[in-house]
Amino acid sequence: AVAMTVLPAMVNGLDVTNCGAIFTFANTTFSLASNTYNERTVAAHCCISFLLPTKLGDRLVATATEVVRSARSGIYDVSVTLENTVVAEFRAHSRVIGGALLPATTAWQDCTAAESVNQ
Repeated sequence: AVAMTVLPAMVNGLDVTNCGAIFTFANTTFSLASNTYNERTVAAHCCISFLLPTKLGDRLVATATEVVRSARSGIYDVSVTLENTVVAEFRAHSRVIGGALLPATTAWQDCTAAESVNQ
C-alpha cells in the first residue's frame, strides 16, 4: 500500500481533490505493482471511477492487487481509500516491453562496492 496526503496544489476550485491527483496516485501505485518482477512494464490501458470526494489534508491510501499476469500482459486493480472507505477504483492493463528495470548484480560486485565504501 502507498499513502498520500492531499496538499493545497492538489485541490481544485470546488475545494475537493483534483481528479488528476487521484489518478496519478493510483497510476503510480499500479506502476510499482506491475514492475515488481524487474521487467520494464508500462500501462496499455487504464480507467478510474471516482466514488467519493476527498479534501485538503486527507490521507489517502492506495492498494494494488494483481488480478492476472500472463506472458507479457497483466491486469491490476487499485483501490484508493480514505479511512477504509473506497473513494476511487482504478483498473489498468499492463504490458511488458522488455529489459530489466535494474541491472543484475553479482556477489563480487556487491563485495567490491562494500569494500570501496569502507576504505
